[in-house]
Amino acid sequence: MANPLSAAQVISALRAEGVRVVEVGNWRTHNRNSKGAWGPINGSIVHHTVTKGTAATVAMVRDGYSSLPGPLCHGMIAKDGRVHMVGWGRANHAGGGDPRVLEQVIAESYGSRPTPPTKGNANGVDGNARFYGWECENLGDGKDPWPKAQYDAIVRVQAALCRAHKWSAKSVIGHLEWSSDKVDPRGFTMVQLRTDVAERLKHPASWSPGKPAPEPPTQEENDVPDLIKPEVEAGGPKLAAGTWTLLRMAADTALAQGPCRYQVTAYVQVTGKPGTSVIGRFQDLTLATKRPSLDLPQDGGVIPESGVLNATFTRPGQLDKNVQLKLEVQASAPATVTYRLLRGLRWPI
Repeated sequence: MANPLSAAQVISALRAEGVRVVEVGNWRTHNRNSKGAWGPINGSIVHHTVTKGTAATVAMVRDGYSSLPGPLCHGMIAKDGRVHMVGWGRANHAGGGDPRVLEQVIAESYGSRPTPPTKGNANGVDGNARFYGWECENLGDGKDPWPKAQYDAIVRVQAALCRAHKWSAKSVIGHLEWSSDKVDPRGFTMVQLRTDVAERLKHPASWSPGKPAPEPPTQEENDVPDLIKPEVEAGGPKLAAGTWTLLRMAADTALAQGPCRYQVTAYVQVTGKPGTSVIGRFQDLTLATKRPSLDLPQDGGVIPESGVLNATFTRPGQLDKNVQLKLEVQASAPATVTYRLLRGLRWPI
């Protein structure tokens, strides 16, 4: 049982363990603390996302969705091994779990795995208050591979927390070990993960298997970003009811192009009949195939009695080479986009 690490402390612990960290927006103060306690902390839970695509996954775990607001974890461990920090504090990741499992984690009293959680324990202990949460980019179908860099990062993240709190590897559990209605993570076993975490803890934090010297940590947050030049566009397309329309920002529909990390905010003014709802969604368009990867829609609001709605759509993420970020909007009734403004930051990679 311990007080949660501060944001500065966890960054220091992760980097000391050789983790490549990406700090996403205001992650240090992005949390659900207004909804309940965070702490005392008793362990760390590993999840899988059931998603594909790093940028879309980062956006999803940071912002959540209508029925489950973000952050949905503290950090998202991507396929390339980078750990995207999206929140710090209470996060919607664990939900209710088995009090027997919590007792075993606190005492670190189980053998190779905790006693399986009992059915119907969804209203048990509040796991969001008691655990750190780490989402890992994977479809969770048992077929999607776990690249070496990603698995190594999962081990390092858990070891960093255990080392900081002086816990053993038995303070690390999977979501499936916490709640009977969960199956994640799928594709590796928690028994093996704890074994690998325990091996790391036998060595200094800088240890790298088979290498004579540690890999230097990447100082991501010290990178100086490029300013995405504010692009202001008066006027815009008419929106047919229920139809997605791609928005052009200045000379192109691309808000950003990879390879890069970015954070963008699009301000969109829509006029139309009061009561008309407006939604937006970002997409990653791979130029070679012209096939977009679509986000979950973001709620832009409802046109008020004045007939003018100022909607805001925000997205942090990462783009691979030859991939563009775009934005499309939809209205529930005919409407018109009358103004668009794009602001953002871009970190080349």
